[in-house]
Amino acid sequence: MTDTTDRDGHVSGAYRGDETIADARRRKPVKPPSAPDLFYLLVFEARSSRTCQVPTTGEIFIGRSLDADVYLDESAVSRIHAKLTMTDGEAMISDLNSRNGTIVNGERITGPHRLTPGDSIDICGVTLVFNSSVSPRQTRALVDLAQLSQRGEEEVERSLRYQRPLAVIVLRFAADVPDRRAAEALLSQKVRLMDVLAWGAGDHLVLLMPETAADQAPVTAAPLVQMLADVGQSPRAGFATCPEDGCDFHTLLAAARAASIHAGVGEVEAAGASFGTVTVGERAIVVADPAMVRLFALIERLAAVDLAVLICGETGTGKELAAAALHHWSARRSRPLVTLNCAALQETLLESELFGHEKGAFTGAQTSKPGLLETAKGGTVLLDEIGELPLSGQAKLLRVLETKRVIRLGDVREREIDIRIVAATNRNLQDEVAANRFRQDLFFRLSGAKVWLPPLRDRKRELPLLAQAFLREACASLGRPVMTISPGAMQVFAAYRWPGNVRELKNVMEYVAAAESEGTLQPWHLESIGGEAAPEGRSAPPLGVEGVGGAPGAEAADRAQFRPIDEEVREFEKARMLAALQASGGNQTRAADLIKMPLRTFVAKLKQYGIQRRSDKH
Repeated sequence: MTDTTDRDGHVSGAYRGDETIADARRRKPVKPPSAPDLFYLLVFEARSSRTCQVPTTGEIFIGRSLDADVYLDESAVSRIHAKLTMTDGEAMISDLNSRNGTIVNGERITGPHRLTPGDSIDICGVTLVFNSSVSPRQTRALVDLAQLSQRGEEEVERSLRYQRPLAVIVLRFAADVPDRRAAEALLSQKVRLMDVLAWGAGDHLVLLMPETAADQAPVTAAPLVQMLADVGQSPRAGFATCPEDGCDFHTLLAAARAASIHAGVGEVEAAGASFGTVTVGERAIVVADPAMVRLFALIERLAAVDLAVLICGETGTGKELAAAALHHWSARRSRPLVTLNCAALQETLLESELFGHEKGAFTGAQTSKPGLLETAKGGTVLLDEIGELPLSGQAKLLRVLETKRVIRLGDVREREIDIRIVAATNRNLQDEVAANRFRQDLFFRLSGAKVWLPPLRDRKRELPLLAQAFLREACASLGRPVMTISPGAMQVFAAYRWPGNVRELKNVMEYVAAAESEGTLQPWHLESIGGEAAPEGRSAPPLGVEGVGGAPGAEAADRAQFRPIDEEVREFEKARMLAALQASGGNQTRAADLIKMPLRTFVAKLKQYGIQRRSDKH
């Protein structure tokens, strides 16, 4: 074929080198337009206007060539000026290297440009308007994980600020996902435009759904699961809602993913029902946060190895539970687990408690007594608050650990011991070593393995689960109906820093169950941890009497419900002081700081309320 060049420098009838319009049509035939999907170009020339129908799928060439699908009788227009590509109703226009360019909505395009109905195309003074007589399809395009995360955080902020519902749904497929594109196409047509859809990994899709509450999420997810099952995708789904399951997007996503793994094929699982538990003796420990799942897996591995373990973490994180798990999963489980709180003993009694004494070893030693290390007898010894052990006691403990022998006070005989040592502390022992407050050799001896428990504020997945579990336990122990937790109260829990960690949360729930008579825990019940003040008219629980004046006996009911305010204030103050002491392990200074009370006032009120200083175990 011989091509000729026009005065604009363009090859007559040429496209993509030596490919003509006819060649392009043979390569990709134009699909005839159908009546239901009518797309067209409205062409405005100097003295006339006309329409050119556009197929749903195919290529439309625009130019001055007589072979062009849309012929423009204008000398400045190139013979093959532009191309309109239709793909299943989606329109893209491209300029084919014309001399004078193609303008869309006032801007010259430099590459393929998507068209929507109503867009204006200007080619050398000729205007073409792309239009459709049918409504555009409302489909949701997929986004990547970065876009999903950004949008997720925005929606969480909106949910919390304006108290609007929000759900995250994870649709998980079998290992051999047959057709990702088919799944995308089905879901993108079914979800709303406000929803956000993204692949979380090769085996699951994430759906962010604003304005979807906890009771609506399973109803929304079930037909999606059924639709995918009908085309052989073997799906399962899990969902989490804000703020019931978390108050940040990544926590909600983790919860929904865990729920989708827990669900059976074709089922929809709620995040609140998908957590795991670790059984230690008669106690079931809630484990849902990924870090805690891995932590207890590590503890289980360490339990099989008979070496010293140092458990670190803030006050109230559950260090004694971790030590109990180490003992329970070890070969020593049939022997005793003995605990010594190093901070609770006076230095003069420490040696006697650890190593024992003989009769007459000191004033008051009327009988011989074995020490805790000796009584363990093949079991495990937990040295709690090891950072509080005085230097003199550290040296003696080190010798016992190295020799596996103890000498009672007032005796010269050495007694062999067979024990495993587990130590726990809320201090940074490496800093204590650097400050010469803790022996480096003892630190090395105790830290054969180290386990660090994250604080509750970093275990966002577990916080709502623990809150609900503790509230259920507290209500059951009081014999009262179970209270529910409102979204506003859950938001208060998420915003609070929890310096006393899990122990403080448990204390708060026990206080609420005892002090509040309402069936739902509200933010104004949590003023001590940052909750809002009670709204007007809600300072006292409803009395349940009918009518404005009340039924007969209403006045007596009122008197039964109320007590002098100073009594209630004293009761509340005493309860918070007790909770602070427990959260601080009995340290009065830290306890006073937790509730922002001057230390002198705190000590005076301890005497006033008859509260004795006590050291609580983790």
